[in-house]
Amino acid sequence: MGNAELPAGAEYARRVPVPPARPFLDTFKANLKETFFPDDPLRQFRHQPAPRKLVLGLKYFFPILDWAPTYTFSFFKSDLIAGITIASLAIPQGISYAKLANLPPILGLYSSFVPPLVYAMMGSSRDLAVGTVAVASLLISSMLSKEISPTQQPSLYLHVAFTATFFAGLFEAALGFLRLGFIVDFLSHATIVGFMAGAATVVSLQQLKGMLGLQHFTTATDLISVMKSVFSQVHQWRWETAVLGCCFLFFLLLTRFFSKRNPRFFWVSAAAPLTSVILGSLLVYLTHAENHGVQVIGHLKKGLNPLSATSLTFEPSYLMVALKTGIITGIIALAEGIAVGRSFAMFKNYHIDGNKEMIAFGTMNIVGSLTSCYLTTGPFSRSAVNYNAGCKTAMSNVVMALAVMITLLFLTPLFYYTPLVVLSAIIISAMLGLIDYEAAMHLWHVDKVDFCVCLGAYLGVVFGSVEIGLVIAVSISILRVLLFIARPRTTALGRIPNSMAYRRVDQYSMAQSVPGVLILHIDAPVYFANAGYLRERISRWIDEETKSSKGEEMDLHYLILDLGAVGSIDTSGISMIEEVKKIIERIDIKLVLANPGSEVMKKLDSSNVLEAIGHEWIFLTVADAVAACNFALHKCKPNDSSCEDAV
Repeated sequence: MGNAELPAGAEYARRVPVPPARPFLDTFKANLKETFFPDDPLRQFRHQPAPRKLVLGLKYFFPILDWAPTYTFSFFKSDLIAGITIASLAIPQGISYAKLANLPPILGLYSSFVPPLVYAMMGSSRDLAVGTVAVASLLISSMLSKEISPTQQPSLYLHVAFTATFFAGLFEAALGFLRLGFIVDFLSHATIVGFMAGAATVVSLQQLKGMLGLQHFTTATDLISVMKSVFSQVHQWRWETAVLGCCFLFFLLLTRFFSKRNPRFFWVSAAAPLTSVILGSLLVYLTHAENHGVQVIGHLKKGLNPLSATSLTFEPSYLMVALKTGIITGIIALAEGIAVGRSFAMFKNYHIDGNKEMIAFGTMNIVGSLTSCYLTTGPFSRSAVNYNAGCKTAMSNVVMALAVMITLLFLTPLFYYTPLVVLSAIIISAMLGLIDYEAAMHLWHVDKVDFCVCLGAYLGVVFGSVEIGLVIAVSISILRVLLFIARPRTTALGRIPNSMAYRRVDQYSMAQSVPGVLILHIDAPVYFANAGYLRERISRWIDEETKSSKGEEMDLHYLILDLGAVGSIDTSGISMIEEVKKIIERIDIKLVLANPGSEVMKKLDSSNVLEAIGHEWIFLTVADAVAACNFALHKCKPNDSSCEDAV
């Protein structure tokens, strides 16, 4: 019965064509283009004269040439307000994050001057505010401090930090030029949520040194080491520093709460860090608190960024640590910057090119490493302030850079009395905003595996290190992808009454199985990694189908494999189909294929499996396949009403 031939000319026996053969080189080029150039960036250059191509090329790498000619005074007014607002946040944060990275505080201001100017010319985001970030600062500190002491070898530590920034920029730009941005996609949303929360927790714990006025502190970042360092020095805690720090932390959190409740007063929380620095400096100056255990920043030299090209070190003994630090911090900076840029672009309904952003980030960090800057990207807190302040273009970064330039030229002596505890309070208040527990709870409700990825990243960072947390999160994410490929779902399909639609019987209770026919849907491409599993799973489906719940034998004559989700197949997958065909033919069951894609048809044809199955047993849809099987089972005429009921 199962091997019955279909009558020639049956209406439902529509042929699935084999795609026409194409030269190997053309196919290879097409696949390469689809993989690395899905957005086809060269399409705008086609059919253009040479001068026009040059102009388009310059606009591609320097978007400022695209929007600057249409820039208006009303745009400038908005960008001026936004730039001054983010400058008030960037100055204290820059100093704070440089201290977090164990670098001279002035580098935080240097890094808020040159990189924003580069990004304003090359970046495609209108809302991203460029500057230093806490997570990258912590990474630099934790990774470099293992090899070089920032206190005993400050000059060498500084040179290796510049070199790591140079490698980070080189790596970011290379990813953009080679169109390898998909590497950053391995940092999933769940990974970033957990990683950022863990890093924020660790950064906050590190600030206990400043909040308690401790002189010596552990260089480790894990929770146990930090707590041990804190409680082993109880006798050295300074109550004056602790009280001052708690007061300023309360002030910063209060302003944030107020701004969240009243969005039109966003500038209150944006100006709070600079206000804290001014108030803290005045308090120390008037009370001489520096003589009573309150540590201050001290002297900051005036002047713009000195060149640091000669400070890069490529000595073999420090080259690997600089390279490793640069690549890891570069990936984290890219993930944060691109994610933030895309988020705000979505709010304003415009598009940013991820690969162009990588080139912009890479260039600004390469230039930054040559002008006494360390790693920069687009931090969320500063970009959110920029967005809320009503910025229109990247000119707000230029305004911010000019404000920082004025500070470097004239105002740095005013920071002499700034207490370090205020900087610690600023960092803690900024970090608490990165612990997104609501997003973690959402992951738990939606996808338990994603929640495990998030939790793994968080625990790895808090109890291990930033690198360990990152490795754990990425490993769990990759393992999930591998499990999906190695163990794809196979589900039985049934017909929805009064329709020709076939859906999963475990999802649709009304779906009806077809007597004598087993319809299986394969949910993923078929590769060597899952071919054996699919063969065993299909065999088990057949065994279960041929026996009823009472143990009685059931008639099964056709196995229909729905290949609609099988986008590609390799030689192991082809061999699996051949083996399934041989196995089921021994028990008088016919193999039928439905909805195979072009890639599958080409492989079936070139391997002669198509001839073995029979082209007449390959159908466009599951409905066509079921109709053909029912026709062969009932041996009915096309106009037989009983056959129509069966179909």
